[in-house]
Amino acid sequence: MTGPRMRTWTLRSRIAALCVTIGVILTALGVFAAITAAAHNRQLDDVLNRASPMRAAGESLSTAMVDQETGIRGYAITGRDANLDPYRKGIADQQAQVNRIESLLHPEDKKIRAALDEVKGRIDAWHQQVSEPVVAAVQAQGVQEAQARIEAASTTQFDELRAAIDRMQDDIQALRTETATAAKDSSQTMVAIEIAAAAVVVLAGIFLMLLLDRLVSRPIVDLADQVRRVAGGDYERHIESRLGSPELVGLAADVDQMRQQIASELSEVRDARQQVEWVNQQLQSQAEELTRSNRDLEQFAYVASHDLQEPLRKVASFCQLLQRRYAGQMDERADQYIAFAVDGAQRMQRLINDLLAFSRIGRLTSGFTDVDLNRVLGEVKSQLEPRAGEDAEITWPPLPIVEGEEPLLTTLFVNLIGNSLKFRRPDVPPEVRITAERDGKEWKFNVRDNGIGIEAEFADKVFVIFQRLHARDAYEGTGIGLAIVKKIVEYHGGRIWLDVGVEVGASIWFTLPALIGADEPGEEQESREMVVA
Repeated sequence: MTGPRMRTWTLRSRIAALCVTIGVILTALGVFAAITAAAHNRQLDDVLNRASPMRAAGESLSTAMVDQETGIRGYAITGRDANLDPYRKGIADQQAQVNRIESLLHPEDKKIRAALDEVKGRIDAWHQQVSEPVVAAVQAQGVQEAQARIEAASTTQFDELRAAIDRMQDDIQALRTETATAAKDSSQTMVAIEIAAAAVVVLAGIFLMLLLDRLVSRPIVDLADQVRRVAGGDYERHIESRLGSPELVGLAADVDQMRQQIASELSEVRDARQQVEWVNQQLQSQAEELTRSNRDLEQFAYVASHDLQEPLRKVASFCQLLQRRYAGQMDERADQYIAFAVDGAQRMQRLINDLLAFSRIGRLTSGFTDVDLNRVLGEVKSQLEPRAGEDAEITWPPLPIVEGEEPLLTTLFVNLIGNSLKFRRPDVPPEVRITAERDGKEWKFNVRDNGIGIEAEFADKVFVIFQRLHARDAYEGTGIGLAIVKKIVEYHGGRIWLDVGVEVGASIWFTLPALIGADEPGEEQESREMVVA
């Protein structure tokens, strides 16, 4: 029962159980060590603060009694009171040492207390039977009587007193030896506890290392090897972990489920890739065909317009020559026919020139440079002054620097502003406003006028080549201007559209890529409003 149940334990549960077990063992060892340390301290206290001072007090007591016996003998011989001082001092020392020994005794020191009581009794007996009678005899009858008493008294009683003191000292030494031995044993026990605690920690570390190696390290290495094989292209390989902890077994199952999902999606991706490759091949073929077609069309437009120039010039020249030489010499209808021919030749010439300019955009390039649009608009203003008239007003705030071909950008603004001047309202001075605003990685430009405007239904037609919205005799032009503008904008990576939400006039927006790191024109710059009076 224990084996299968243990196999279901998670790694966290096993580590927690190990930590709890080690904690209980170390706590028990700690409690035992605390008890042993307390006993060791108490035993050291007995050795240092009781047994040793009691033994020293016993030695001092023996010395005090010898001093008393010496003082009594000297006093009995000489009868001088000064010779009695050792006796008196010995009595004081005797009492002090007895009191000291009594203060150091514990209730369990019964044997030492009995020996001390015997010593005290023999001291009292020696005082009553020897020392005090000798002192009284000297004081009452003289030294001879005292010496006679001394000689008559036996030394046995004093020897028994000293023997009693020696027995007490032996008992004190036995206590000292016993407590010292116990302190040594408790010290050894503490060392053994420390060794046991260290062994428990080391064994726990070894067990934890083996546990992690068996349940984590080896299963992870095996799982990583399986994952690497799957990553190497063996997507059908089943991923599993039978040796690891339940967490790793669950992780292996999740990874295998992810493998199955990825394998399924990869199969779909392969099918989709094949379809995309086929579509790309078709698109590439169409793109190549379209590129060839566009190249042929551009070449045709260029060749056709270039080759038509020479005969057209001849036709126009001779028609103009006929008009100058024979005007008024024929009837009115002949003059009208000649005028029609001259006008058609001139209009055809303008159409060919515009078509030639349209075909050159993007084909004949001088390379992109940094172009200051403020300078460009200044040039445009100079070109349009004759057409603008005295009452026209063209204004713009400080404009940014963009990257492009300056001649093409000049043509762009000439066509846009030229259209605004051309399609003016009668008896209303034309006003044209050019503005710019930053929109992420590009600039948005707006050319707004107060002219006749463009109907919303023609928003897509105005940028088609040769598309005219008005009769030819109402407004001059070939209808290619906005088509040229659109091609220039797209050649520079921008886009162009008509703002159909304005009520008066026309508003055309177009974008150009902003220079990397360029900021908007600073507000601190002086407004360079340009007015054409």
